[in-house]
Amino acid sequence: MKWADGKIRCCWANPRNERYIRYHDEEWSVPVHDDRKLFEMLILECFQAGLSWECVLNKRDAFRKAFDNFDPEKVSAYTEDKLEALRSNPGIIRNRLKMQVAVTNARVFREIQKKYGSFSDYLWCWTGSKVVYEIGQTSSELSDRTSKDMKKRGINGYL
Repeated sequence: MKWADGKIRCCWANPRNERYIRYHDEEWSVPVHDDRKLFEMLILECFQAGLSWECVLNKRDAFRKAFDNFDPEKVSAYTEDKLEALRSNPGIIRNRLKMQVAVTNARVFREIQKKYGSFSDYLWCWTGSKVVYEIGQTSSELSDRTSKDMKKRGINGYL
Protein backbone atom coordinates (compact mmCIF):
# COMPACT_ATOMS: atom_id res chain seq x y z
CA MET A 1 0.00 0.00 0.00
CA LYS A 2 1.09 3.56 -0.62
CA TRP A 3 2.05 5.52 2.50
CA ALA A 4 1.84 9.25 3.17
CA ASP A 5 5.52 9.68 2.28
CA GLY A 6 4.79 8.19 -1.16
CA LYS A 7 6.61 4.91 -0.52
CA ILE A 8 5.02 1.52 -1.04
CA ARG A 9 5.14 -0.55 2.14
CA CYS A 10 3.47 -3.62 3.54
CA CYS A 11 0.53 -3.05 5.85
CA TRP A 12 2.27 -4.82 8.75
CA ALA A 13 4.94 -2.12 9.17
CA ASN A 14 4.02 0.12 12.09
CA PRO A 15 4.11 3.71 10.80
CA ARG A 16 4.78 5.03 14.32
CA ASN A 17 7.97 2.97 14.78
CA GLU A 18 10.99 4.31 12.88
CA ARG A 19 12.98 1.11 13.56
CA TYR A 20 10.26 -0.97 11.99
CA ILE A 21 10.03 1.32 8.96
CA ARG A 22 13.82 1.20 8.48
CA TYR A 23 13.72 -2.60 8.79
CA HIS A 24 10.98 -2.78 6.16
CA ASP A 25 12.65 -0.33 3.77
CA GLU A 26 16.26 -1.46 4.12
CA GLU A 27 16.28 -5.12 5.18
CA TRP A 28 13.04 -6.98 4.68
CA SER A 29 13.08 -9.09 1.53
CA VAL A 30 16.66 -8.06 0.69
CA PRO A 31 18.95 -11.00 -0.21
CA VAL A 32 21.71 -11.53 2.38
CA HIS A 33 25.08 -13.23 1.91
CA ASP A 34 26.87 -12.02 5.04
CA ASP A 35 27.20 -14.77 7.65
CA ARG A 36 27.20 -12.35 10.58
CA LYS A 37 23.92 -10.83 9.40
CA LEU A 38 22.44 -14.28 8.80
CA PHE A 39 23.44 -15.35 12.29
CA GLU A 40 21.88 -12.21 13.73
CA MET A 41 18.61 -12.96 11.95
CA LEU A 42 18.67 -16.59 13.11
CA ILE A 43 19.16 -15.59 16.73
CA LEU A 44 16.62 -12.78 16.67
CA GLU A 45 14.05 -15.08 15.05
CA CYS A 46 14.54 -17.56 17.88
CA PHE A 47 13.94 -14.85 20.45
CA GLN A 48 10.90 -13.65 18.49
CA ALA A 49 9.05 -16.97 18.93
CA GLY A 50 5.83 -16.16 20.77
CA LEU A 51 6.42 -12.41 20.52
CA SER A 52 6.08 -9.80 17.80
CA TRP A 53 8.93 -9.04 15.43
CA GLU A 54 8.49 -5.39 16.35
CA CYS A 55 9.24 -6.23 20.00
CA VAL A 56 12.49 -7.91 18.98
CA LEU A 57 13.51 -5.06 16.65
CA ASN A 58 12.99 -2.59 19.49
CA LYS A 59 15.57 -4.55 21.52
CA ARG A 60 17.96 -5.23 18.64
CA ASP A 61 20.68 -2.79 19.67
CA ALA A 62 20.74 -4.26 23.17
CA PHE A 63 20.88 -7.77 21.67
CA ARG A 64 23.85 -6.79 19.51
CA LYS A 65 25.74 -5.55 22.54
CA ALA A 66 24.72 -8.48 24.76
CA PHE A 67 25.52 -11.13 22.14
CA ASP A 68 28.94 -9.79 21.08
CA ASN A 69 27.62 -8.27 17.85
CA PHE A 70 26.32 -11.71 16.90
CA ASP A 71 29.74 -13.28 16.49
CA PRO A 72 28.90 -16.99 16.15
CA GLU A 73 32.33 -18.05 17.42
CA LYS A 74 31.94 -16.04 20.62
CA VAL A 75 28.31 -17.04 21.16
CA SER A 76 29.12 -20.73 20.63
CA ALA A 77 31.60 -20.49 23.52
CA TYR A 78 29.18 -18.94 26.03
CA THR A 79 29.34 -20.52 29.46
CA GLU A 80 26.62 -20.83 32.06
CA ASP A 81 28.11 -17.77 33.79
CA LYS A 82 27.70 -15.73 30.59
CA LEU A 83 24.11 -16.94 30.20
CA GLU A 84 23.40 -15.99 33.80
CA ALA A 85 24.73 -12.49 33.11
CA LEU A 86 22.52 -12.25 30.02
CA ARG A 87 19.49 -13.25 32.10
CA SER A 88 20.03 -10.14 34.22
CA ASN A 89 20.13 -7.81 31.19
CA PRO A 90 16.87 -5.81 31.12
CA GLY A 91 17.50 -4.64 27.54
CA ILE A 92 16.94 -8.06 25.98
CA ILE A 93 14.41 -10.88 26.13
CA ARG A 94 15.63 -12.90 29.10
CA ASN A 95 14.18 -16.32 28.41
CA ARG A 96 16.62 -18.97 29.68
CA LEU A 97 15.66 -21.58 27.07
CA LYS A 98 15.94 -19.12 24.18
CA MET A 99 19.40 -18.13 25.40
CA GLN A 100 20.50 -21.75 25.50
CA VAL A 101 19.08 -22.26 21.99
CA ALA A 102 21.15 -19.29 20.80
CA VAL A 103 24.32 -21.01 22.02
CA THR A 104 23.35 -24.36 20.51
CA ASN A 105 22.42 -22.70 17.22
CA ALA A 106 25.76 -20.86 17.18
CA ARG A 107 27.57 -24.21 17.47
CA VAL A 108 25.54 -25.76 14.66
CA PHE A 109 25.93 -22.58 12.58
CA ARG A 110 29.72 -22.95 12.87
CA GLU A 111 29.54 -26.63 11.89
CA ILE A 112 27.59 -25.67 8.78
CA GLN A 113 30.14 -22.95 7.99
CA LYS A 114 32.94 -25.51 8.19
CA LYS A 115 31.14 -27.97 5.94
CA TYR A 116 29.92 -25.50 3.29
CA GLY A 117 32.54 -22.74 3.51
CA SER A 118 29.93 -20.32 4.86
CA PHE A 119 26.41 -20.39 6.20
CA SER A 120 25.44 -18.21 3.27
CA ASP A 121 26.68 -20.86 0.81
CA TYR A 122 24.63 -23.48 2.67
CA LEU A 123 21.45 -21.41 2.44
CA TRP A 124 21.93 -20.31 -1.15
CA CYS A 125 22.60 -23.89 -2.31
CA TRP A 126 18.88 -24.55 -1.78
CA THR A 127 18.00 -22.15 -4.61
CA GLY A 128 21.01 -22.60 -6.86
CA SER A 129 22.15 -19.13 -5.74
CA LYS A 130 19.04 -17.55 -7.22
CA VAL A 131 16.54 -15.31 -5.44
CA VAL A 132 13.15 -17.00 -5.14
CA TYR A 133 10.04 -14.90 -4.52
CA GLU A 134 7.20 -16.70 -2.78
CA ILE A 135 4.48 -14.12 -2.45
CA GLY A 136 1.48 -14.65 -0.20
CA GLN A 137 2.72 -17.86 1.37
CA THR A 138 3.64 -18.56 4.96
CA SER A 139 5.46 -21.73 3.94
CA SER A 140 6.40 -23.57 0.79
CA GLU A 141 8.03 -26.79 -0.31
CA LEU A 142 11.37 -24.97 -0.40
CA SER A 143 11.05 -23.44 3.07
CA ASP A 144 9.78 -26.74 4.49
CA ARG A 145 12.77 -28.67 3.05
CA THR A 146 15.25 -26.07 4.26
CA SER A 147 13.71 -25.95 7.73
CA LYS A 148 13.67 -29.73 7.97
CA ASP A 149 17.35 -29.92 7.04
CA MET A 150 18.32 -27.19 9.49
CA LYS A 151 16.40 -28.93 12.25
CA LYS A 152 18.06 -32.26 11.37
CA ARG A 153 21.44 -30.55 11.76
CA GLY A 154 20.43 -29.29 15.21
CA ILE A 155 19.23 -25.74 14.61
CA ASN A 156 16.21 -24.95 16.72
CA GLY A 157 14.13 -22.01 15.60
CA TYR A 158 11.02 -22.30 17.70
CA LEU A 159 10.28 -22.46 21.39
